Amino acid sequence: MKAAIVLDAGRVPVFGDFKAPVPSADEKLVSVSAAAISQVVKSRASGKHYSSGNQFPFIVGIDGVGRLDDGRRVYFVLPNAPYGSMAELAAVRSAQCVELPEELDDVTAAAIANPGMSSWAAYQERAKLRSGETVLINGATGTSGRLAVQIARYLGASKVIATGRNADSLKDLEGLGADVTIPLVQDKSALEDAFKEQFASGVDIVIDYLWGESAQSLLIAAAKAGKDAVPIRYVQVGSISGAEISLPSAVLRSSAITLMGSGIGSIALDRIINATAELLRATVPGNFKIASKTVPLSDVENAWPLDDSNRRTVFEIVGGA
Repeated sequence: MKAAIVLDAGRVPVFGDFKAPVPSADEKLVSVSAAAISQVVKSRASGKHYSSGNQFPFIVGIDGVGRLDDGRRVYFVLPNAPYGSMAELAAVRSAQCVELPEELDDVTAAAIANPGMSSWAAYQERAKLRSGETVLINGATGTSGRLAVQIARYLGASKVIATGRNADSLKDLEGLGADVTIPLVQDKSALEDAFKEQFASGVDIVIDYLWGESAQSLLIAAAKAGKDAVPIRYVQVGSISGAEISLPSAVLRSSAITLMGSGIGSIALDRIINATAELLRATVPGNFKIASKTVPLSDVENAWPLDDSNRRTVFEIVGGA
């Protein structure tokens, strides 16, 4: 079968032939129609993600959309290595397949599942978002962050605060449900003051896609300005701005901040799949907006380095529909 194959760590996937998977007794064979690039897919392909393996060659991709033998359209996740989603066929455990709503098209489902799940699971499984709460999204101008703004509103947040570096993208977020936007281009003192103003007014949940310096400033500002003993649930989702921060211990001792992560390992796989299913069912009723572009899988080598955070690259697999 044809597939996008990683031959060695750090190399761009190439289009080529790979032995077709043979499903075991508890697996279903999916004829794949669409699969998207995401940050975790790129990180795993480079060998840098914490969940990466070291088995080469392998088919890239952790999730996708396709049809089962009985004709049902499904979203699926995590075929067993060395197999991935960017191939004509994927063998996947039945429990890791989710039937798609009829009104949701394949490309949108493939595009939205991973970035949308990142905040849906963070809100529902980790932060336990309640209607009427205030949410701050650190790094809201990328695909995942834009969806996090929309999903927060859909799940009942009364106020949404968004941060980011791109001024035009921040402005766009106002149309997606952000009440306050904070540019991350200010000097450190001015940025901390902007954060303290928001925390003084009350912030219940922080969803952090960046980590790095902005996260450090957020946590310090929350400790300085947060209301006494009022809990702040800080959920760490991504680390685009850096993998490490320097955090004074007094920040956690002097505040009611609960610091946690959200992702593979911090949430059981069945709960992640359930969160994704809920997201996919809500996508059309919630009118969630996501920008995407479609590319033939055969062009993976050229399209891979051009992928960015503004539009999801969705590979269409011929014959999978």
